Amino acid sequence: TICIQHQLHKMASRKAARKGSTKHAQRSSSNVFSMFEQSQIQEFKEAFGCIDQNRDGIISKQDLKETFTQLGKLNVKDEELEEMLKEGKGPMNFTVFLSLFGEKLNGTDPEETIVNAFKLFDPQGTGNVNKDEFKSLLMSQADKFSADEVQQMFAVTPIDVSGNIDYKSLCYIITHGDEKEEA
Repeated sequence: TICIQHQLHKMASRKAARKGSTKHAQRSSSNVFSMFEQSQIQEFKEAFGCIDQNRDGIISKQDLKETFTQLGKLNVKDEELEEMLKEGKGPMNFTVFLSLFGEKLNGTDPEETIVNAFKLFDPQGTGNVNKDEFKSLLMSQADKFSADEVQQMFAVTPIDVSGNIDYKSLCYIITHGDEKEEA
């Protein structure tokens, strides 16, 4: 049931792990598929499949409603769902979905979205999630992380002495890069 968050976390951790790599996706072309590496496109396709509940190739308001329900958010207003769909300026097929993420990842800051995903694991609103519990979720849910992928993610993750992840700082690293890597 955490398919969407899991895909976003996995994509973000891979982005952090690849930072500094010499191979970068081409971003100057108008073709949305040239904005991402093939592995990223596959991950977006998996996330799209998680949201497209009825498997008709189009994300509808009902698909979004069911997805939010699976994530534990039961009272999403129809107006909010309609606003999300309006961002696509037409039927939300995979190409439109990918284009929206291209715009978000290359322009608008997705940090708030990622923070909101982490908040699902932080019902008390402390700003932290337990490292061991989070590791267990990552390795047991949806598109499971390998031990190596978890280790790569934790290498750039701010973890305190009590074993808690400061997820707001992690989201900043995911969206802006790790200052230590750039120094």
